[in-house]
Amino acid sequence: MSRYFLNPFPNQALTEIIGLRMIAKAFRQFLFQWGMTMGQKIFNLSNHQAFQKLKPLSKSFKDKNNHLKNLIQTKNRFKDFSIQKHGFSYDFSKQRLDKTILKELFELARQAGAKETFSQMVSGKIINATENRSALHTAARDFTQDQILVNDMDVIFEINKVNKEIKNFTEKIHKKKIKGTTGKSFTDAVVIGIGGSYLGCEFVYTALKHGIEPLIDLHFLPNVDIDNFGQIIKTINPETCLWIIISKSYTTIETMANLNQALLFLKSNNLDPANHLVTVTAKGSPGDDPTNSSLGSFHMFDFIGGRYSVTSAVGGVPLSLAFGFDNFHRFLKGCHTMDLHALNAPEENNIPLIAALINIWNSNFLDYPALAIIPYCTALSNLCPHVQQLYMESLGKGVTSAGKSTNHRTGVIIFGEPGTNAQHSFFQLAHQGSPFPIEFIGVATPVYNKSQATSKGVYNHQELWANMIAQAMGLAKGKDDDNNAKYFPGNRPSSTIVINDLTPESIGMLLAFYEARTVYEGFILGLNPFDQFGVELGKVLATDIRDQIKRKNIDKTYDFTSLDTATKFYLDILFKGSL
Repeated sequence: MSRYFLNPFPNQALTEIIGLRMIAKAFRQFLFQWGMTMGQKIFNLSNHQAFQKLKPLSKSFKDKNNHLKNLIQTKNRFKDFSIQKHGFSYDFSKQRLDKTILKELFELARQAGAKETFSQMVSGKIINATENRSALHTAARDFTQDQILVNDMDVIFEINKVNKEIKNFTEKIHKKKIKGTTGKSFTDAVVIGIGGSYLGCEFVYTALKHGIEPLIDLHFLPNVDIDNFGQIIKTINPETCLWIIISKSYTTIETMANLNQALLFLKSNNLDPANHLVTVTAKGSPGDDPTNSSLGSFHMFDFIGGRYSVTSAVGGVPLSLAFGFDNFHRFLKGCHTMDLHALNAPEENNIPLIAALINIWNSNFLDYPALAIIPYCTALSNLCPHVQQLYMESLGKGVTSAGKSTNHRTGVIIFGEPGTNAQHSFFQLAHQGSPFPIEFIGVATPVYNKSQATSKGVYNHQELWANMIAQAMGLAKGKDDDNNAKYFPGNRPSSTIVINDLTPESIGMLLAFYEARTVYEGFILGLNPFDQFGVELGKVLATDIRDQIKRKNIDKTYDFTSLDTATKFYLDILFKGSL
């Protein structure tokens, strides 16, 4: 990642270039304001001709001849409805669509300008219009562009600068050049952060630790629940533990509450926080204040949103501590491979774009309200929680990027559990209850390669795959039976993703696939997949209740008679500690 860039412009041209940039910025602002005025015309999905053509086509798929048990037997079905690229396979042959529908979906993507918008995103254009920001998570793992300018800042240079700092710092930790207050080297690190400040990192850490022994064990403290804290401190030695505080603004209530709890814990163990704290935050935030002593402060940027931030310092610091910077670098390479594919592959061969179109087809035309993500790999157990936030926070919108009410479904419910556990949990509903699409994920080569027993003539990994293949087939085909209780209707769609292994490169591709799929879906639906105003209301209401609790903490005689009956009931229980 260490690259040095020369200014490509001669000095005498700088004045003209700065002027042009100011004009370009003003023009972008004009386009944004114009888009806010004309947004309904720009982003009304049903105005696209392809959308109008897809509506009657979806009705035809209620015909029994279009049952999946028939579709999957058509000639060259798998060949025509699956793609294998860069050690990544995407099989959508068991989705309820045919070539005619696929053709119109590709046309919908073209009419919505999906690939053009993705290209603008990668180049640093202001895609996050509501916050007037670029969305440059791809720049955090870009190995091809020498320079991306945003507000006269060289994004690539700044990201590489932070990565050099991460590499230098983590190597000093591993070489025991940096130690805790009592002179002992570090063995553990607690990540304090919530939402995008930990979910992606926890997924990658959980996936990689199966194949790479951690140099530093990571623990995650997102929840303000004191019992979350209580469980973590049971597993660490305070003298050998780092605390990594991740917050862009350094004001997030839950994160600051847990930070204060960590500071109290360090103090009670006679440890200097300056020798145990690390911050990942925005430049100039309270966490970046040099008067607040810490072992290091690593910058995150406003052009990388939290749920897309695992390839920035948000993931870079903890993952490099856990596995070494070289393995984090390999992970970035895997992300970059999928980024390039998402950017350059034509619609007909673009895996994340096709996956986005299938989501739109299933939700807006076949009326499925949910999507299950089922990795047949325990190491990927934290993938679904990450994708839940990534997808539902990005696409769970009621307005277009131009601020107009939507006239179509935006986003679906994401849930999941590793297979085969899921089969013994909710697959009764999947097969015979209310239907929902499923995304199966398989890993070709497991990490464990020692002696394995056989059961019924097969090894465990083979049994796992037998179940994954069978479940997809059973959902599609169903089963006739004279006993209605044993009748399986079938015609239930699924896709299957396969990655080669649990190496950093493969995990990087998987992460970047879900990111690209999410933003592509947002662009086609006319949404801004980078803001998240929907999380604000609850925070505001919690402030009022917090003030009431604070008054009670100060004045034990204070009662809650001014509050509504329900709120008073719950606060009385809180202070009594029982019903």
